[in-house]
Amino acid sequence: MMFGLAREPARWLVVDVEASGLDPARDRLLAIGAVALHRDGPRLALRPADSFEVVLAQPERPADKANILLHGIGIGAQRAGVEPAAALANFAAYVGDAPLIAFHAAFDRRLLERALHAHGGLRVRWLDLADLAPVLQPGVRATALDDWLALHGIEVAERHRAAADAWATAELLQKLWPLARRQRADGFHGLQRLAEARRWLPR
Repeated sequence: MMFGLAREPARWLVVDVEASGLDPARDRLLAIGAVALHRDGPRLALRPADSFEVVLAQPERPADKANILLHGIGIGAQRAGVEPAAALANFAAYVGDAPLIAFHAAFDRRLLERALHAHGGLRVRWLDLADLAPVLQPGVRATALDDWLALHGIEVAERHRAAADAWATAELLQKLWPLARRQRADGFHGLQRLAEARRWLPR
């Protein structure tokens, strides 16, 4: 699929996941949260009604206590979650052909692609907000999502809950959007081009 020739999308999805550990090649997907941003003329509008949240059932090996303390998805919630095949099929249908955005997207992308492999995969474009933000605000010395949220005065309802983190990340992109437009990045493809410039910035 040649993404470079694709039309400019009007619906973008900000996504966040929770996992049983920090290794996306081995650990299990526990939860997915996503919310849509829609281009509305020059505005980038958050659409609460266009959102997605699911906890995947973990009937055999619930995450350990330390992991549960991080994301708050207890053993009961994991065992009562949605059957993984159904949850992943629903997520794939929700995404459609919309591009996905995340902060430190490599982790979310690897985990989702691995989980969705048995369901035909998820062939969409990705944008890493951790690459885009330093290009738009080069004087800021921040690397973690918490740092960027604090810088822009964004409060998270419940940190390390996938849906809440996705919402806060979407709000961060809204804050950065005017800066991107000043650099003539007036769409998703333009944001991708700016994010690619991250490789040339001093680390």
